[in-house]
Amino acid sequence: MSKKKITIAISGLNNTDNPGPGIPVIRGLREAASFEAKIIGLAYENLEPGAYLHDLVDHTYLIPYPSQGVERMLNRIRSIHQKEGIDVLIPNFDAELLPLIKSADLLKTEGIQTFLPTMEQYEERMKSNLPQFGEKYNVLVPKSFPVSSPADLTRVCRELEAPFMIKGKFYDAYLAHNPEEALGYYYKISAKWGLPVIVQQYVRGTEVNVVALGDGKGQTIGAVPMKKQYITDKGKAWGGIAIADPFLLQLTDQIISQTRWRGGMELELVKTSGGRYFLIEINPRIPAWVYLAVGAGQNLPEALVHLALDQPVEPFKEFKVGTMFIRYSIDMIVDVTAHQRFTLQGEL
Repeated sequence: MSKKKITIAISGLNNTDNPGPGIPVIRGLREAASFEAKIIGLAYENLEPGAYLHDLVDHTYLIPYPSQGVERMLNRIRSIHQKEGIDVLIPNFDAELLPLIKSADLLKTEGIQTFLPTMEQYEERMKSNLPQFGEKYNVLVPKSFPVSSPADLTRVCRELEAPFMIKGKFYDAYLAHNPEEALGYYYKISAKWGLPVIVQQYVRGTEVNVVALGDGKGQTIGAVPMKKQYITDKGKAWGGIAIADPFLLQLTDQIISQTRWRGGMELELVKTSGGRYFLIEINPRIPAWVYLAVGAGQNLPEALVHLALDQPVEPFKEFKVGTMFIRYSIDMIVDVTAHQRFTLQGEL
């Protein structure tokens, strides 16, 4: 008996030293046991590697950045939908999420399903709101302050004990050892991602992360904790291992249960030498290392598609501890005419 075919549009096809989640999500969907996926890639740049990975992506379209206008982006998605008949849309960039959360009902009326956090969920876990989130849900969070001017930054740095993390509201984080160094990162981040910039007390310890999926009703569909084994100069995990940590799983269940989290998420924490866990970020989407979860026995991208289609999903009960991922880079050979065609026609 042939499997049902589902057309899934996916962004985040960049697979550089700061990889997007798109390709790992697609790999999980290609291994789905319950359906056959037709993958429609959504690329913002004509050199996103995923556009040229034809064994993974069936058809790729260029789309405008949300910053170029939400209506323009939605019109492009509509035109792609008319050609391809998109069943499910999985956005993988933080900057896309807010406009698509706002547009989810509109997309649904046109036959495009999503499974995204609510506006309240998205906003209360923002870096600038994380201390209030920790207080509300009884989670340890480092002292964090949003700043919108050099004067604010200097004042906050004087109140905290050095070093501190300087973070953008969407991406980028730098360790600053003094207020002068922090100011340099402030200008760098604000020029790229805008304001506010977040100053967070640095916590010494071991970085641990959790990829998880919530059903929107308080139930954890799946969760896999990971310890970073190799970290790039951008702070990205280039290798990691699935670990047995009951407290991390308990904390994830607690957060998903109390917030009734809807969709994928990543918890970023630091475990101190004294055994305390500090939550430093919540990313409101599937992270780029999600294929580790797939390899460990939890195909979270497959489960997310079923949730988006309002189909029943059984929670995963276990995963294989000790499963590792190790990233690598390869050179693709691409004919220049394919690149030219993608650039000029906007599809490949």
